[in-house]
Amino acid sequence: MCAANSPRILATKPYDYLLKFLLVGDSDVGKEELLNGMDDGASESPYYGFSSCGVHSKTTTILLDGKRVKLQLWDTSGQGRFCTIFRSYSRGAQGILLVYDITNRWSFDGINRWLREVDEHAPGVPKILIGNRLHLAYKRQVSEITAESYALKNDLAFFEVSPLCDFNVQESLAELSRLALKRNGMSRTWGPNKVLSLQELACRTIVSCTTIYGIDQLPLPPRLKSHLKSYAMTNKTRSTRMHSFIHRDKLKKLKYLNPTESPPNCRKSCCIS
Repeated sequence: MCAANSPRILATKPYDYLLKFLLVGDSDVGKEELLNGMDDGASESPYYGFSSCGVHSKTTTILLDGKRVKLQLWDTSGQGRFCTIFRSYSRGAQGILLVYDITNRWSFDGINRWLREVDEHAPGVPKILIGNRLHLAYKRQVSEITAESYALKNDLAFFEVSPLCDFNVQESLAELSRLALKRNGMSRTWGPNKVLSLQELACRTIVSCTTIYGIDQLPLPPRLKSHLKSYAMTNKTRSTRMHSFIHRDKLKKLKYLNPTESPPNCRKSCCIS
């Protein structure tokens, strides 16, 4: 008989872990842009665009330390009348993306309200703060230092992203996935005492000697490059998180923050040629 009919083959999953994430924030901050920007390997839910409940969803798969992590991303509408929907969909959520628009100060101020909702209905669930529409940095109303200090105060990982130029979207999902898997008792995947396979050891050695951009220049098959990048992505999010904690005290000493100040040089920003 054909091997495909074997129960053992049929039982094989196309992913190693499955996680459910919620995107929350005020309306018009670009949550749907984030979903629509996930074209590579993403598939829409059959309920996508189901307007009677105001919830959109999408699934995508990322690589994290060589593991396939399937993500179910749910976008609950930011309008106040949908708060009850958020409460119902928050059950079973394993990660929360708190999204605001860097060109809209009002949306950033609204994060406090959403954070209270999350803490009430999904206590202990890992959260990250997302500043969306970085490609509009020249119109920003929320400075990076303001958002970063807020994130540190509330123990949140923080990313500024742009789906338009594919900047920091995968990195933010990778960081939230790492936090969610760690919380759910799978930290041994990244634990320091884990015995590494020869393949994992080789991947970690390569990414420690180059950057994610350097990997693209290596004469390797595309599939192997993607596998390597998943390790490089994890290293980057770790170092970003560590860098934030190193500067925590420095940020706490700042007495005045200019909300309209843009970074003097933008390659923490994305640029579109």
